Amino acid sequence: MDKVPGLYSDIGKKARDLLYKGYHTDHKFSITSESATGVVLSSSGLKKDDLFLADVNAQLKNKNITTDIKVDSSSNLFTTITLDEAAPGLKTILSFRVPDQQSGKLEVQYLHDYVGISTSIGLTANPIVNFSGLVGTNVLSLGTDVSFDTKLGAFSKYNAGLSFTNDDLVVSVNLNDKGDTLSTSFYRTLRHVKSTAVGMEVSHSFSTNEKTFTTGTQYQLDELTTIKTSLNNFGKATALLQHQWRPNSLFTLSGEIDTKAINKGAKYGLAVALKP
Repeated sequence: MDKVPGLYSDIGKKARDLLYKGYHTDHKFSITSESATGVVLSSSGLKKDDLFLADVNAQLKNKNITTDIKVDSSSNLFTTITLDEAAPGLKTILSFRVPDQQSGKLEVQYLHDYVGISTSIGLTANPIVNFSGLVGTNVLSLGTDVSFDTKLGAFSKYNAGLSFTNDDLVVSVNLNDKGDTLSTSFYRTLRHVKSTAVGMEVSHSFSTNEKTFTTGTQYQLDELTTIKTSLNNFGKATALLQHQWRPNSLFTLSGEIDTKAINKGAKYGLAVALKP
């Protein structure tokens, strides 16, 4: 499977993770435990301003079937059932939320040597049908992502993307928002600077003629500690420090400041994830 290009959602993922993933200005705590029978239980709490949100999640595995059940503080029940490798390269995912009767969705993913396909359909009377496909190799791939609203009889989304990858460089180009937004990103590891990576994303909206530019760096202090920073052309600067103080247990401290309005002060976020 070394030649597998992946799924459409993988285009530009390394750059997006470096530039945006993990940054937050809330307070979050989560704990995960696993029983001797393989049942994984986790609970989390999120404090966002004066609002507190919590959820409890249980994951059960039986051969190639994984069931995830989550209940949140608003009494919503989320269920995801994943059937992995029913056939080589095939994965089927069924998800729904109670009491929302319009939330059901069935997704099928297929990975082959030169093809990656994901298609989904809403389990409603007038569903939205989504298809994304990627063709190529793990070096060069080209794909599209489209959605069709059967109720309106029209396409609600159509995107296209191109990705190039070699040992230390990943470059991607995406045409999104029905052709209105052109985005380019790159991710590169700097071999001459130990454990350092840089990333950048530039997007242009044809309808508003607005450009967005975001750049960032990631530095591995040691095997357990990572530092990330990012800055965009609107003056928003963010920084993150993440430390793994025991296996699968993470402490993350992040901050955000508007460099064009420093007098407003900085925002801070803290996340602790425990897995005994």
